[in-house]
Amino acid sequence: MLAPYRRLFARPGALAFTLAGLLGRLSMSMTGVSLVVLLAERRGSYALAGTVAAAGLVAVAIGMPLIGRLVDRFGQARVTVPAVLYNLVPFTGLLLCVDLGAPDWTLYLCWAAGSAMPNLGGMARARWAHLLRDEPDDRHLANSLEQALDELCFMAGPVLGMVLCTTVAPEVGMVTAAGLGTGGALLFVAQRRTEPPVADRGAVGTAAGAGQAAGAGQAAGAGQQGSRPAGTRDRSPLRTPGLGVLTATFLSTGMIFGALDLTTVAYADALGHRPVAGGLLALVAAGSCAAGLVFGTLRPSGPTGARFLRGVAAMAGLLLLPLAAGLGGAGLALLGVALFAAGTGTAPTMVTGMTLIQELLPQRRLNEAMAIAVSGIMIGISAGSATAGAIAEHAGPGAGYWIPAGAAALALLIALAGRRHLGVGVRAGARKDSERVVGAAG
Repeated sequence: MLAPYRRLFARPGALAFTLAGLLGRLSMSMTGVSLVVLLAERRGSYALAGTVAAAGLVAVAIGMPLIGRLVDRFGQARVTVPAVLYNLVPFTGLLLCVDLGAPDWTLYLCWAAGSAMPNLGGMARARWAHLLRDEPDDRHLANSLEQALDELCFMAGPVLGMVLCTTVAPEVGMVTAAGLGTGGALLFVAQRRTEPPVADRGAVGTAAGAGQAAGAGQAAGAGQQGSRPAGTRDRSPLRTPGLGVLTATFLSTGMIFGALDLTTVAYADALGHRPVAGGLLALVAAGSCAAGLVFGTLRPSGPTGARFLRGVAAMAGLLLLPLAAGLGGAGLALLGVALFAAGTGTAPTMVTGMTLIQELLPQRRLNEAMAIAVSGIMIGISAGSATAGAIAEHAGPGAGYWIPAGAAALALLIALAGRRHLGVGVRAGARKDSERVVGAAG
């Protein structure tokens, strides 16, 4: 099964930027649990820890697309290096405020100030999109690999952070996460030969999908660009309707992640087995990781938008399994099986969604566009966690699984409502015309 992935790493520099990016992404998955443990231990309040973490998450969700836009304009290395070095300042301030007993508002200020977070996963996908711009099958394989690596980080990061915080010192998890994040990001951008070139701001961007470059150039040559004011080239990628549909769908998907995590912890706690919650959540990530690797080896067929719609529908159906297990009192063992199965529906959906972004947007917009999509996921995680927390306090065990099931259904409705913007149900000729317009507009 892994043989096709060796083909990806045969390209010069591919393994180096993948491993460096993996270190940086591992730190992101460690930070959340490390922060909660640190503040709960030093300040004695899970409520404070949760709200500080939420404030930082919202700040990053706002800052990440802005960083993505700068990356598209100036290049990955020129933006990432100052951004990660800047983030060390509010991070150090947070640790000092915690240890010196500073007022709670300083914790919010420091954590929210660290919002200049480069999207390493998006930058890695942008590199693959550039390297594989004429090889759609391998691009699908690379996106599957990146999603599997994301899931691997979500499996290992929280466990590593928890072990360091509880066995060494509460601050060690945060310090280790900062070291991995800074070192991984700097090593990532040091791989200059695989960095996508910064597009000429006066030139027409081309989409990553195969065959769209020629269409975009023809549209520009036909005179469409001549009547367009220069300032419109810098408009937000959200003006591309398909990205708006994908971002709204990803926001609902983020609600699934946030609600599933909190509900599973609350459910295990209600049964008197709270330590098992970490293993149950790892099963969700394991199911998604395995599905992502297998999905990458399958040859994609049909329009990407139609595949995305099928993926969202499958995800919505599979998330009925934890709901049935939770409400039916099936026990932790069967719940674990249901969570693993539910996890297998998320990776194919995310892989196809990221591939669709690469097809809908020009290369010079990819970092910002993928950062917008990830920000939607992060906001959804916050909303899902908050909603599931309220349900857990006022309803019985398992009732919170209505939230991820409902969020998946909402994601399906959004995708169905916007399916024409994703190329579903559009005639082939109209699809090609729209791709030329998107490529010319940038």
